[in-house]
Amino acid sequence: MLFILLLVFIGITLLQLVYYVFIFGSFSFAKKQNITPKKLPISIIICAKNEEENIKKYFPLIVSQNYPDYEIVLIDDASSDETLELFESYEKQYANVKLVKVQNNEAFWGNKKFALTLGIKAAKNEYLVFTDADCYPVSTDWLLQISSQFTKEKTIVLGYGAYEKVKNSFLNKIIRFDALLTATQYFSWAKLGKPYMGIGRNLAYKKSEFFNVRGFMDHMKVRAGDDDLFINQAATASNTEILFSADSFTYTEAKSNFKDWVQQKRRNTATTHFYKGFDKFQLGLFLFSQISFFLLAIVLLLFQYQWIVITSILVFRYLFTWITLGYAAAKLKEKDVLYWYPLIELIVIFTQLNVFVKNIISKPIHWK
Repeated sequence: MLFILLLVFIGITLLQLVYYVFIFGSFSFAKKQNITPKKLPISIIICAKNEEENIKKYFPLIVSQNYPDYEIVLIDDASSDETLELFESYEKQYANVKLVKVQNNEAFWGNKKFALTLGIKAAKNEYLVFTDADCYPVSTDWLLQISSQFTKEKTIVLGYGAYEKVKNSFLNKIIRFDALLTATQYFSWAKLGKPYMGIGRNLAYKKSEFFNVRGFMDHMKVRAGDDDLFINQAATASNTEILFSADSFTYTEAKSNFKDWVQQKRRNTATTHFYKGFDKFQLGLFLFSQISFFLLAIVLLLFQYQWIVITSILVFRYLFTWITLGYAAAKLKEKDVLYWYPLIELIVIFTQLNVFVKNIISKPIHWK
């Protein structure tokens, strides 16, 4: 029996090797991107609900972009704070700001997709850039970076939505490692011609792509997924490009306690149930390989069965995963999260398992 477990353990390790080296390596070991700005007319779309404080902090960074032709579409989704008043003042102050007011609709109450649809329809430009009200671009050249990746064929651009670094916070490192791993996955699959998701904090596409798939209609009843479910449906090998230059990142504050982060992960991962079959399979297989690797290693080591072989496999596995993620972390400016890599990885893996089980039992709370 232990010999069979050893063979399975070796097989799982080889599966991990395929994921990390051959799949994730497509992004991790990719060359630096060429940035040639095209200065296309762009509409930035920001949907906000009760985001008064964040808007005050981050809007100045949005409106000061070093870009010749862009408008900012601000969508107030029936806020009960001063968000609408702020947006109205910005519309009066800046010529390139357009306000969209969303009233509560009984059929779509609390559905961010409905509000975004109104904003997209109101945008005057064909090229749309999305971020959230609690996010900010790291650079005034953010739009220049995004425009550089649009071509006649490439009409969807997937960017990186990072989290701010918090000094001496281990939870912050966990959250940023999770974001690093997620980005490595969706960037890698996109490079291999199988794009499956994007992050609404940093995402761009042509308006025509939105209408080609009837917008959010096919998943309007799913409360989340205005970013990943849309990309899962609309993105293809021929129309999708990734963007990972340092000046293209957006940042937001990470959760400050573990419970809130888990709840956030529940919302973010609840939509994977609606992904295409292959995408659900590859994500599920990856999580299965991670969990199985550690469980089998623990069992075999507890029985002290071929412990030298098991230890050698463990070292080999950590070597190739650490190298691959190290290159990805360097690209995404997250190298410090790898100092605690073995421990952080275990926490993230089994948190993901916990989230998966909880989402089966009950539905997470979404945008209200």
